[in-house]
Amino acid sequence: MIGYIKGKVLAAEAGAVLLENGGIGYELVCSGALFAKLASAKEGEAYTYLQVREDGISLFGFVSLEEKKMFLQLVTVSGVGPKMGIAILSGMSVQDIAVAIASSDVKLLSSVKGLGKKTAERIILELREKVNAVPAPAAGAKAPAPVQEKMSDVEEDAVVGLMSLGYTRAESVRAVKGAVERGASGIEEIVMSALRSM
Repeated sequence: MIGYIKGKVLAAEAGAVLLENGGIGYELVCSGALFAKLASAKEGEAYTYLQVREDGISLFGFVSLEEKKMFLQLVTVSGVGPKMGIAILSGMSVQDIAVAIASSDVKLLSSVKGLGKKTAERIILELREKVNAVPAPAAGAKAPAPVQEKMSDVEEDAVVGLMSLGYTRAESVRAVKGAVERGASGIEEIVMSALRSM
Protein backbone atom coordinates (compact mmCIF):
# COMPACT_ATOMS: atom_id res chain seq x y z
CA MET A 1 0.00 0.00 0.00
CA ILE A 2 1.34 3.43 -0.96
CA GLY A 3 0.31 5.79 1.84
CA TYR A 4 2.56 8.81 1.33
CA ILE A 5 4.67 10.30 -1.48
CA LYS A 6 7.07 13.24 -1.51
CA GLY A 7 8.84 14.44 -4.63
CA LYS A 8 9.03 16.76 -7.64
CA VAL A 9 5.87 18.02 -9.28
CA LEU A 10 6.26 17.18 -12.99
CA ALA A 11 2.77 18.15 -14.17
CA ALA A 12 -0.59 19.29 -12.85
CA GLU A 13 -3.74 19.24 -14.93
CA ALA A 14 -7.50 18.69 -14.48
CA GLY A 15 -7.37 17.70 -10.83
CA ALA A 16 -4.43 15.31 -11.25
CA VAL A 17 -0.77 15.75 -10.37
CA LEU A 18 2.28 13.80 -11.56
CA LEU A 19 4.67 13.46 -8.62
CA GLU A 20 8.17 12.04 -9.24
CA ASN A 21 9.93 10.08 -6.53
CA GLY A 22 12.97 7.85 -7.06
CA GLY A 23 12.70 8.03 -10.83
CA ILE A 24 9.04 6.93 -10.83
CA GLY A 25 6.18 9.28 -11.69
CA TYR A 26 3.04 8.75 -9.59
CA GLU A 27 -0.17 10.16 -11.05
CA LEU A 28 -2.45 11.28 -8.24
CA VAL A 29 -6.13 12.10 -8.54
CA CYS A 30 -6.15 15.00 -6.08
CA SER A 31 -8.55 16.60 -3.67
CA GLY A 32 -9.12 20.29 -4.41
CA ALA A 33 -6.90 21.36 -1.50
CA LEU A 34 -3.97 19.19 -2.61
CA PHE A 35 -4.26 20.23 -6.24
CA ALA A 36 -4.28 23.90 -5.25
CA LYS A 37 -1.17 23.33 -3.12
CA LEU A 38 0.81 21.37 -5.72
CA ALA A 39 -0.31 22.93 -9.02
CA SER A 40 2.09 25.87 -8.73
CA ALA A 41 4.78 24.13 -6.66
CA LYS A 42 8.05 22.55 -7.80
CA GLU A 43 8.04 19.98 -5.01
CA GLY A 44 5.39 18.63 -2.70
CA GLU A 45 3.99 15.80 -0.64
CA ALA A 46 0.73 13.91 -0.48
CA TYR A 47 -0.99 11.32 1.66
CA THR A 48 -2.35 8.68 -0.67
CA TYR A 49 -4.86 5.89 -1.05
CA LEU A 50 -4.29 3.14 -3.62
CA GLN A 51 -7.40 1.65 -5.19
CA VAL A 52 -7.01 -1.67 -7.01
CA ARG A 53 -9.89 -2.84 -9.20
CA GLU A 54 -10.35 -5.26 -12.07
CA ASP A 55 -10.49 -2.41 -14.57
CA GLY A 56 -7.44 -0.55 -13.29
CA ILE A 57 -5.40 0.94 -10.47
CA SER A 58 -5.90 4.50 -9.21
CA LEU A 59 -3.92 6.56 -6.72
CA PHE A 60 -5.76 9.29 -4.81
CA GLY A 61 -3.94 12.13 -3.08
CA PHE A 62 -4.80 14.22 -0.01
CA VAL A 63 -3.36 17.31 1.61
CA SER A 64 -3.48 15.91 5.18
CA LEU A 65 -4.09 12.75 7.18
CA GLU A 66 -7.40 14.23 8.38
CA GLU A 67 -8.53 14.64 4.79
CA LYS A 68 -7.52 11.07 3.98
CA LYS A 69 -9.41 9.77 7.05
CA MET A 70 -12.54 11.61 5.96
CA PHE A 71 -12.21 10.16 2.44
CA LEU A 72 -11.87 6.62 3.81
CA GLN A 73 -15.03 7.12 5.85
CA LEU A 74 -16.95 8.60 2.92
CA VAL A 75 -16.16 5.67 0.62
CA THR A 76 -17.57 3.19 3.14
CA VAL A 77 -21.01 4.66 2.42
CA SER A 78 -23.09 2.75 -0.12
CA GLY A 79 -23.17 4.67 -3.40
CA VAL A 80 -20.08 6.78 -2.66
CA GLY A 81 -17.05 5.71 -4.68
CA PRO A 82 -13.54 7.21 -4.61
CA LYS A 83 -14.33 9.73 -7.36
CA MET A 84 -17.37 10.98 -5.46
CA GLY A 85 -15.31 11.06 -2.26
CA ILE A 86 -12.74 13.29 -3.99
CA ALA A 87 -15.54 15.48 -5.37
CA ILE A 88 -16.99 15.97 -1.88
CA LEU A 89 -13.57 16.85 -0.44
CA SER A 90 -12.98 19.23 -3.34
CA GLY A 91 -16.34 20.93 -2.79
CA MET A 92 -16.11 21.25 1.00
CA SER A 93 -13.46 21.40 3.70
CA VAL A 94 -13.06 18.47 6.10
CA GLN A 95 -14.44 20.65 8.90
CA ASP A 96 -17.51 21.61 6.86
CA ILE A 97 -18.21 17.97 6.00
CA ALA A 98 -17.97 17.03 9.69
CA VAL A 99 -20.33 19.85 10.66
CA ALA A 100 -22.79 18.87 7.91
CA ILE A 101 -22.82 15.24 9.08
CA ALA A 102 -23.12 16.17 12.74
CA SER A 103 -25.96 18.64 12.12
CA SER A 104 -27.70 16.43 9.50
CA ASP A 105 -27.40 19.28 6.99
CA VAL A 106 -28.51 17.49 3.82
CA LYS A 107 -28.75 20.76 1.89
CA LEU A 108 -25.11 21.65 2.57
CA LEU A 109 -23.83 18.20 1.60
CA SER A 110 -25.95 17.99 -1.53
CA SER A 111 -24.59 21.36 -2.68
CA VAL A 112 -21.54 19.40 -3.91
CA LYS A 113 -21.75 18.95 -7.68
CA GLY A 114 -22.92 15.43 -8.55
CA LEU A 115 -24.04 14.56 -5.01
CA GLY A 116 -27.79 14.03 -4.84
CA LYS A 117 -30.06 14.47 -1.85
CA LYS A 118 -30.55 10.72 -1.31
CA THR A 119 -26.81 10.05 -1.27
CA ALA A 120 -26.25 12.99 1.09
CA GLU A 121 -28.89 11.56 3.44
CA ARG A 122 -27.21 8.15 3.26
CA ILE A 123 -23.81 9.68 4.11
CA ILE A 124 -25.28 11.35 7.19
CA LEU A 125 -27.16 8.23 8.29
CA GLU A 126 -24.36 5.72 7.73
CA LEU A 127 -21.51 7.82 9.12
CA ARG A 128 -23.43 8.93 12.17
CA GLU A 129 -24.33 5.31 12.90
CA LYS A 130 -20.72 4.32 12.37
CA VAL A 131 -19.25 6.86 14.73
CA ASN A 132 -21.93 6.24 17.36
CA ALA A 133 -21.03 2.53 17.26
CA VAL A 134 -17.45 3.26 18.38
CA PRO A 135 -17.19 2.37 22.08
CA ALA A 136 -15.44 4.71 24.49
CA PRO A 137 -11.93 3.57 25.50
CA ALA A 138 -11.94 1.42 28.63
CA ALA A 139 -9.44 3.68 30.43
CA GLY A 140 -11.58 6.76 29.89
CA ALA A 141 -15.01 5.16 30.18
CA LYS A 142 -15.53 6.35 33.76
CA ALA A 143 -14.70 10.02 33.15
CA PRO A 144 -16.83 10.88 30.07
CA ALA A 145 -20.02 9.27 31.46
CA PRO A 146 -21.10 12.11 33.77
CA VAL A 147 -20.13 14.69 31.13
CA GLN A 148 -22.37 13.07 28.54
CA GLU A 149 -25.38 13.20 30.86
CA LYS A 150 -25.16 17.00 30.92
CA MET A 151 -24.50 17.45 27.19
CA SER A 152 -27.04 19.28 25.06
CA ASP A 153 -28.15 18.04 21.64
CA VAL A 154 -25.88 20.64 19.98
CA GLU A 155 -22.88 19.49 22.03
CA GLU A 156 -23.63 15.84 21.22
CA ASP A 157 -23.84 16.68 17.51
CA ALA A 158 -20.47 18.45 17.77
CA VAL A 159 -18.98 15.32 19.38
CA VAL A 160 -20.34 13.19 16.51
CA GLY A 161 -18.79 15.62 14.02
CA LEU A 162 -15.37 15.32 15.64
CA MET A 163 -15.63 11.53 15.82
CA SER A 164 -16.36 11.47 12.08
CA LEU A 165 -12.90 13.01 11.65
CA GLY A 166 -11.32 10.04 13.42
CA TYR A 167 -11.05 11.35 17.00
CA THR A 168 -12.13 9.08 19.86
CA ARG A 169 -15.30 9.85 21.79
CA ALA A 170 -13.28 10.71 24.91
CA GLU A 171 -11.13 13.20 22.96
CA SER A 172 -14.20 14.69 21.26
CA VAL A 173 -16.14 15.12 24.52
CA ARG A 174 -13.15 16.83 26.16
CA ALA A 175 -12.64 19.19 23.21
CA VAL A 176 -16.34 20.09 22.97
CA LYS A 177 -16.54 20.74 26.72
CA GLY A 178 -13.51 23.02 26.43
CA ALA A 179 -15.00 24.87 23.45
CA VAL A 180 -18.25 25.52 25.33
CA GLU A 181 -16.31 26.73 28.37
CA ARG A 182 -14.47 29.18 26.08
CA GLY A 183 -17.85 30.62 25.05
CA ALA A 184 -18.51 28.79 21.78
CA SER A 185 -22.19 28.30 20.93
CA GLY A 186 -23.88 26.71 17.93
CA ILE A 187 -22.63 23.50 16.41
CA GLU A 188 -20.31 25.01 13.80
CA GLU A 189 -18.65 27.38 16.26
CA ILE A 190 -18.20 24.59 18.82
CA VAL A 191 -16.67 22.18 16.26
CA MET A 192 -14.29 24.81 14.87
CA SER A 193 -13.19 25.89 18.36
CA ALA A 194 -12.73 22.25 19.41
CA LEU A 195 -10.65 21.46 16.31
CA ARG A 196 -8.32 24.38 17.05
CA SER A 197 -7.61 22.90 20.49
CA MET A 198 -6.92 19.34 19.26
